[in-house]
Amino acid sequence: MNLPVFLAARAALSPASPALACGEARLDFAQLFARANAMARGLRALGVREGDGVAALLPNGVDLVALVHAAQLTGAALVPLNLRLVARELAFQLADAAPRVLVHGGGELAERARAASAGLPGLRRAPTPICDACPGADVPLRDQVDLAATAAVVYTSGTTGEPKGAELSHGAFLWSALGSALHLGHLPGDRWLACLPLAHVGGLAILYRSALSGTAVTVHERFDPVRVAKELDDGGITLVSFVASMLERVLDARGDRPAPPELRCVLVGGGPCPARLLARARALGFPIATTYGLTEAASQVATLPLERAREPGDSTGRPLFCTELRIVSPDGVELPRGAEGEIAVRGPTVMTRYLRRPEATAHALRGGWLHTGDVGRLEPSGDLVVLDRRSDLVVSGGENVYPAEVEAALREHPAVADAAVAGEPDPAFGARVAAWLVLRAGCSAGEAELVEFCRARLAGYKLPRRIRFVPALPRTESGKLLRRALLGDFVG
Repeated sequence: MNLPVFLAARAALSPASPALACGEARLDFAQLFARANAMARGLRALGVREGDGVAALLPNGVDLVALVHAAQLTGAALVPLNLRLVARELAFQLADAAPRVLVHGGGELAERARAASAGLPGLRRAPTPICDACPGADVPLRDQVDLAATAAVVYTSGTTGEPKGAELSHGAFLWSALGSALHLGHLPGDRWLACLPLAHVGGLAILYRSALSGTAVTVHERFDPVRVAKELDDGGITLVSFVASMLERVLDARGDRPAPPELRCVLVGGGPCPARLLARARALGFPIATTYGLTEAASQVATLPLERAREPGDSTGRPLFCTELRIVSPDGVELPRGAEGEIAVRGPTVMTRYLRRPEATAHALRGGWLHTGDVGRLEPSGDLVVLDRRSDLVVSGGENVYPAEVEAALREHPAVADAAVAGEPDPAFGARVAAWLVLRAGCSAGEAELVEFCRARLAGYKLPRRIRFVPALPRTESGKLLRRALLGDFVG
């Protein structure tokens, strides 16, 4: 099924309506479309054709927003890259996705882009702004989008520690936007504050949602709780997305001031939100809609209805429109209401596949359902309660850290014989990365040395914050690591 390109249709319907505010820039939909159109012609000049990939190493800003829509105009798949990844991590994702072009920012981002693409001779690097004054720039752009075609390949780490690219279709983002609008409501004057990275699936979902619904987005280049607090008071913000640690820092910055009257939804996801934090925010009048989502389902899966956003409770919420949830046993059998098990998701927002990983795809997409690996239960009312993120996942400040990836980096050190990583509870970040190491006989290594060793191999949020040296790691008879048995060392 084909539909008009999202932003082109929106610019034709409401050209003068506010679309984007970022720094000093203020763009209506006609201006944003003109910006995206020029960038799309620049991509054409660089050789981008339908079905190619366009990688983005860009900070939150006008260029990244325009590039999201420019990719759709060219029929290319966007490959957003996490700015916190080091060159080696970026190189892996670029080699795996094999995009035609890497669009990047200047300064340190340009240096990292150069280092990451050094071994990829077929990849063209393009610093912003992209110019369209080149041969080939007049190649026609798309006016229709195939909803089954890939809109973005968004990387998410797997339990093996190897990142996987989740292919999300244009239709997945369309249904995600519709489901969110039907769940949270849609008002003509809505303005969404985006202070999370736009390269994450939640950020991308906001941008597609804006183009489809005609609402405005205010983008912050990075999260600053004082600036966010001021924006909530002065910027006409009606909706905002946070992880729990961000919400707490914004409340700290605001003191005891009640929630602004225009603010009708604070979406809080990225992991469990402490009950004390929910109570504190709601006591000040903040309408907290807790949400559960994941990259493989184009962001939101279940969200608390807004009519209950000021009520006490620990429910994550109800499934979005056209999204089905069930709780299943390890062998995939549906469990009754109230039973704990794996959360499975079905609906049009679910990814098409993992890029070039048929075995991982077959494991995740079984019987028409996405098996998330997350643990929860469905209440008799139909509410979802999320009990744990994926069994080994560490959610630190909204960033997902998979222990196997950190363990693999630690094991590269010549003194390390074995390694285990888990999340140590942290009041500010939700969890911090902790490591337990077994050193080789006759070898020595200090905590600072090992952290520095990892720094060249891992993004900063993945680095161990505490390391304990142990004679052996607890394992099952089959050799499986018992991570939960380790946590008592730090928190017991």
